[in-house]
Amino acid sequence: MKKVGLLYGMENSFPAALVERINSRKVDGVMAESLVTGAFRMDLPSPYALIIDRISHDIPFYRAYLKNAILHGARVINNPFWWSADDKFFNYALGAKLGVATPKTVMLPHRSHPPGTTAQSMRNMMYPLNWEEVYDYIGFPAFMKPHLGGGWRHVYKVHNPEELIAAYNETDVLGMVLQESIEFTEYYRCYVIGREKVHVMGYDPLQPHDKRYVLDAQPEKSPLYERIVADCLTLCRALGYDMNTVEFAVRDGVPYAIDYLNPAPDAGRYSVGEANFEWILDAMADLAIKYVLEPPPASEYIWQDYLAGR
Repeated sequence: MKKVGLLYGMENSFPAALVERINSRKVDGVMAESLVTGAFRMDLPSPYALIIDRISHDIPFYRAYLKNAILHGARVINNPFWWSADDKFFNYALGAKLGVATPKTVMLPHRSHPPGTTAQSMRNMMYPLNWEEVYDYIGFPAFMKPHLGGGWRHVYKVHNPEELIAAYNETDVLGMVLQESIEFTEYYRCYVIGREKVHVMGYDPLQPHDKRYVLDAQPEKSPLYERIVADCLTLCRALGYDMNTVEFAVRDGVPYAIDYLNPAPDAGRYSVGEANFEWILDAMADLAIKYVLEPPPASEYIWQDYLAGR
């Protein structure tokens, strides 16, 4: 019996529903369950052939478990080695290199010294910072947000240099990116599963969280839709993510990839809506069964191949 393990935290609707959906397929030799572990040995494999990870970004113990499971032959959605290597600034730079429209973005130094460092540790840092160059490149309004993290935490919209400096002074030791604001006429959030299936959803980031999915704004097949789908696949194949969401803000008919470091994306029944919830359950069940039954590919196209010139 090959087992699929669901590793999750505070979310309730998605993990149990996915376990049920996989088991309801009644595939011979495949079963899904909630993952259970205690202290684990480095020389023993995980009992799971496939692990679907929804929480290790918050729990380092789980991240160690997943890496050891991979070492002994398990597959993990999403691969923790690639996820650990990524940050928003690098992803924006990679997207631009791959030909995806992305907002102009600058990485800002830490406002305060990281723990265990002093002013002497920062001797290679320009002072004062080249703010005028930053303003000229990004323009206003602009968004400032952490280069690591998500959930719209510590995100600021600033309209002039004074607001930017005031917000920057609140960021303490966080690493922040400053990004041009894409004043959009349309906005879409897309589930991307297995680097093959894309589900494009109308989305309004200006609404409360439980009202952001605009169920009557699904895009029709069009050149814009086809470009969004193609850009989703380009990004997720390069990043090596088997489960991700990609957000696009459309300005003057061009979809700008705003956010695509979401390897444990929201999949709650009540936040995404019933139709979207059913799509993600079916797509993830299909992928999990495929990955359990088929051997992994000999190689995968991920961003290290791009950097190596392949």
